[in-house]
Amino acid sequence: MSNDVVISVEGLGKCYQIAHLEKGAAGKANTLSERIQHAAAWPLRVLKRKQEVKRSTEEFWALKDVGFEVKRGEVLGIIGRNGAGKSTLLKVLSRITEPTRGEIRLRGKLASLLEVGTGFHPELTGRENIFLNGAILGMSRQEIRARFDEIVEFAAVAKFLDTPVKHYSSGMYVRLAFAVAAHLRTEILIIDEVLAVGDMEFQKKCLGKMGEVTKDGRTVLFVSHNMQAVSTLTTRCLLMQKGSCVFQGSTREAISAYLEDGVSAGTAYMPGKEPKGVAYVSKAEVLTSEPGGTHAWGQPLKFVFEITAKAPLQNASFSFHILDPLQQPVVHSWVFDSEQPMLRSPGVFRLECTLPAPRLYMGQYTITTYLADALSKSMTESVEGICSFQVVMHGKHREWAWQEGACKYLEDWDWNVKTPTAS
Repeated sequence: MSNDVVISVEGLGKCYQIAHLEKGAAGKANTLSERIQHAAAWPLRVLKRKQEVKRSTEEFWALKDVGFEVKRGEVLGIIGRNGAGKSTLLKVLSRITEPTRGEIRLRGKLASLLEVGTGFHPELTGRENIFLNGAILGMSRQEIRARFDEIVEFAAVAKFLDTPVKHYSSGMYVRLAFAVAAHLRTEILIIDEVLAVGDMEFQKKCLGKMGEVTKDGRTVLFVSHNMQAVSTLTTRCLLMQKGSCVFQGSTREAISAYLEDGVSAGTAYMPGKEPKGVAYVSKAEVLTSEPGGTHAWGQPLKFVFEITAKAPLQNASFSFHILDPLQQPVVHSWVFDSEQPMLRSPGVFRLECTLPAPRLYMGQYTITTYLADALSKSMTESVEGICSFQVVMHGKHREWAWQEGACKYLEDWDWNVKTPTAS
């Protein structure tokens, strides 16, 4: 472990024993329906001999042979689908969960924010919990006092500082928890989905503060499903799948692999089951110029949406983003009920949008849809990462190979090179 490495993980594994209840010869009930039948048949069963219930266990490896290193001052992103093992990894690193095997080496004090209000005592006030968390992190009372005002100002909980945190809302809880973890001096900061709670203003403050933290030379491990935040804050990522680290490398490559694994198949989308909302996107499709979701640069690109309204909607608006492989929006298109009446009665409405000559650079793209009330700005439904399509370059000459991701657009330019006059 070199001097500039502050986290070293080798062969890390975490195994859980999962118990299963099996039927005996007399048909012991496992499921709810079986239990109902079991109870109904009780008068007949009392005359029969009861047989033992068999139990079995199986091993479930939440982490399997995970290994990586993090250098001082590095911001490492950890991404993956739900159940990939991200949170288990952070709990093991934070010494909350004991590993089954493997080795972890840490250099410096570590602070972690894994859940809303991690480490808070519900009966203590916000003020008391700040000092309690600081003490747990190994800070002296004087060090905590020196940063106390900054913590309270960032969390915006001054009015409720002497109120027990059990009365806090989830937003207040996470604001204070993040403020404590980010402001108290630790060499390593671990953050798991802090942006999942709180409004947009708080999320921006968190991102800004995390940017400051990284400039101070602190090491950060950041887990999030917000790919834009991951791409903004990190340069290197681990991609987790089923407890294993399947990729380590640049953030861009990691996010591309993550999105390719999870994007809805093909250029068309239909929900697996009927959403609960009053209106929803029942079909979406990108009509590309070539088969297989491939679109030639500069050719007309058409988007078709079917929206099912279960009841009339007033002031409806529908929009969609085209997103690049880092899930950053590059194009936004919208239509309002005031411009073209829609969803004013129950039924299925077809919306079509055509880009006559899109200038999107070659690469893989997806779309995210938004159905909302234009006046109240309340969201009715949002569907993310659907209708994958690829832009390719045909009939364009270049002295060297086209590189995917080199830019976002390819514009028409008028170059004029003048030959110098002889002196």
